[in-house]
Amino acid sequence: MRIKLDPIDWKILDVLQKQGDASAADVGEIVGLSQSPCWRRIQRLEQAGLIRRRVALLDRRALGINLLIFAHVKLEAHGGSSMEDFRTAIADIPEIQECHVVMGQVDFLLRIVARDVEAYESLFFERLSRLPGVREINSMMAVSTVKETTEVPLATLQKYETL
Repeated sequence: MRIKLDPIDWKILDVLQKQGDASAADVGEIVGLSQSPCWRRIQRLEQAGLIRRRVALLDRRALGINLLIFAHVKLEAHGGSSMEDFRTAIADIPEIQECHVVMGQVDFLLRIVARDVEAYESLFFERLSRLPGVREINSMMAVSTVKETTEVPLATLQKYETL
């Protein structure tokens, strides 16, 4: 469902993506609305699917999850149920945080976290390499993170919305 957003809606989205735990009263104060109208707008944005959910972002390193891996996965075949079998199988692996179907030399790009190299090695040999239809997995370990965000570039979107 696509809805028309006004400047206040954009501000609400911006506040909530930065402070997901903010109350309607807190958001309203920032965007210039009282609590009730702000709450109604938030409800409308949620019902329209623009706000999927509000979560706490955990610090994986503080929790001892020190390894970030990006894996390119190539399947043996694309026909039949091989793509769907792979999708179903990876849903049960909590270390896989993201899975994207990509175009090019590989079929999927995975974002995986693990405690350390030994934990990833175990995950690789015991689960990943045994996934249905997998021909090849190319793993790359991130050495450091330059930028990491969950924020959608709202200012850019809003600019194009008003053109």
